[in-house]
Amino acid sequence: MHRIFTTSFASVYPHYVAKVERKGRTKAELDQVVEWLTGFDEAALQRHLDAGTTFEDFFAAAELNPRVD
Repeated sequence: MHRIFTTSFASVYPHYVAKVERKGRTKAELDQVVEWLTGFDEAALQRHLDAGTTFEDFFAAAELNPRVD
């Protein structure tokens, strides 16, 4: 299994935020994309961040958008 699956989503999330902000986007826009992809609402996303959910468990709990290719 790849190491990313055992990494917490919360440990990588700040890097995602920094990257989108460097590209002129906002944390709110990032959250909107994550919520669209996973089906999590803002509260659920925050719970996963607070809990230190691993990528494996994060995506296992998600209901991926059927429009994802």
